[in-house]
Amino acid sequence: MAPKKKKKSGKKGKLAKMTEEERILYMEQKALAEEEMRKKKEDMLNQFLKDKLVKEEKNTRFNMYKITHQWRNIMRASKSKELKRDIEILSQTFERIVDRKDSVIKSLAKDLNEAEEQYSMALRSHLQSMDALIGLQRNRLSILKSEYGEELEILKKEFDSERGMISNQHKQEMNDLQDILFAMEENANEREGEARQEFQSLRDEIKNKNLEEKHALRIQLEGQVEDLWKQFQQALKNYNETTEERKAAFETLKSKDEKSAKEIEMQMRKLQRISDTIAQLKAKMSQNAKESEERNRDLREQREVIAEHFHDLKSQMNKFRENERGRLTKLTLHASVSIKELSRKVELGERILKLSEQCRKLETEEEKVLPFYASSLTDEEQEDVSAAVAEPPSEPLAEIMHQYTSLENFWKRYNKVLLDKVALDKEKMTLLEENQRLRTVLKQYLDGISVNDEILSQGNPLFVVNQHTNVQLSVPVMDPRIQRPTQTVVEAAHIVKYTI
Repeated sequence: MAPKKKKKSGKKGKLAKMTEEERILYMEQKALAEEEMRKKKEDMLNQFLKDKLVKEEKNTRFNMYKITHQWRNIMRASKSKELKRDIEILSQTFERIVDRKDSVIKSLAKDLNEAEEQYSMALRSHLQSMDALIGLQRNRLSILKSEYGEELEILKKEFDSERGMISNQHKQEMNDLQDILFAMEENANEREGEARQEFQSLRDEIKNKNLEEKHALRIQLEGQVEDLWKQFQQALKNYNETTEERKAAFETLKSKDEKSAKEIEMQMRKLQRISDTIAQLKAKMSQNAKESEERNRDLREQREVIAEHFHDLKSQMNKFRENERGRLTKLTLHASVSIKELSRKVELGERILKLSEQCRKLETEEEKVLPFYASSLTDEEQEDVSAAVAEPPSEPLAEIMHQYTSLENFWKRYNKVLLDKVALDKEKMTLLEENQRLRTVLKQYLDGISVNDEILSQGNPLFVVNQHTNVQLSVPVMDPRIQRPTQTVVEAAHIVKYTI
């Protein structure tokens, strides 16, 4: 503890010996040294933390890589098991499907031999119909392609013209902006030259004024000093006469006074120079502030005008881009819809061909020999129909129907099949109704030949009075399908009981 006290007492003595300025300088140096040490410690701590963070990030990346690698191995193992199980299932399914396909191929090979004879007959009519359909579709596609090309050329021409107009307008506006900037720079240079000239003239005026004031003040001070010197000499003479003892002290005081006067004069000159400099700097600062404020205000207004013009141009360009993007989107959507529609029609045609091949197998011998039924129209009606077909169509729907006259044989066969289907459906409904009636009659009959509480509590055909029953039969008794024989039957047990 003693050395520390000595050190502190030594520092206090050292500070006591220093002047106020040295003490302040010493304290500032001490504070700077402490601040520098603190900054060094903070830098070392930050560097340590950064190194630690980099190391932790490396470890984290390495651990994440290991975890990801292990997880991938686990996922691969589980996925391989699933894939193996799926492969086994698929292999069994494939074998089953192959067997089924083999049987189907055998049956198809058998049907193929039978269809060879039918194919030669139907091929000619089918090829003619397909050629007509292909010709119609090609004409339609060529028309659509030509329309698409014309619209594309129109869009290209409009885009090129609008693009050229916008580029020319942009070039013209850029030239105008360059002219404006050049004029602004020229005006700024002229204003700067005028401001410098005004500043130099104001500086010269202030300098001359200060020199004149200084010269007048010096003359005034010299006169006052001379008066004071005379008074001092008179007082000194009186003082020397009155006292001789303080002469030495007076000489020393005089020398000190001269030194103080010189120092005061030097300080006054320094203050004068500083005040002059401050006044000049204030004037210059106010002048520069005004000029900069005016220049900034002009530049701000010009920037606002240019920004507004730029925003207008940008909004116009964005609108143009949005319009073009919308048109391009519509064109793309129409093209995709057309492609989808054509593919759908191709699939529909393939499906129709497959269905026709399947339907060919179900045709009767008569249909194979005579695929198109004879018309039921008279000769006059046939002539009227041919005359109506020969007339040019007046409505769009009639024109479209006129283009598909080559499908008349197809519609004949389709209508014939449709009529057969309707007849079969009607016959099916009739048979279902008859079956339902027969089931009802059968149920009533079974209820009539059985005796129990449930049957007797309901309507029962056993209760017959005067050849009438309390059951409402859904089928008349006179129907030959359920009519019973009219002969009377007597049981043998009844004869034995009541006659013997």
